[in-house]
Amino acid sequence: MRPLTARGLFLWSVLLLTALSLPACSGPQRSSGIDAEVTTAGSVEITAELLEIPGKFPSNDLYDYAYILKYQVRAVHRGHVGPKNILVAHYNPLKARSEAENEFSGKVGGNVRRFKEGDLHRLALEEPLDDYYMGGVIDKFEEDGTRYWSVWANLVIE
Repeated sequence: MRPLTARGLFLWSVLLLTALSLPACSGPQRSSGIDAEVTTAGSVEITAELLEIPGKFPSNDLYDYAYILKYQVRAVHRGHVGPKNILVAHYNPLKARSEAENEFSGKVGGNVRRFKEGDLHRLALEEPLDDYYMGGVIDKFEEDGTRYWSVWANLVIE
């Protein structure tokens, strides 16, 4: 077996680096959003598309709040939701779900880092909101109907 020349070593290095970087170029990995929390928390579990964030989230420097967002239900995994479009309250929406929980929220969490219209979320919910959260709520929707409380929110990547 012959020793590698500098040129041969260089070519092998390029080939190895190219092979190792291919998985990183393939884009985000698919994720159903399933974990132990989202499948057991709350009384309702759905996959839904975030349709509307009505306005900009205010700073939560002065107080903690829940903000109502509109979702289109794609699949119901547990429990029951009535209409196809539902309104869901998320606690302290400027924070990543993994950092949102505090002494006022009860158990909330998930892997959603920020809310973006068009994203799919796997949600564990409770209803109605008033039975699970008694703090400040920003609700810019004038629609009648149930407001759900988001217990757990995971990002779904198709």
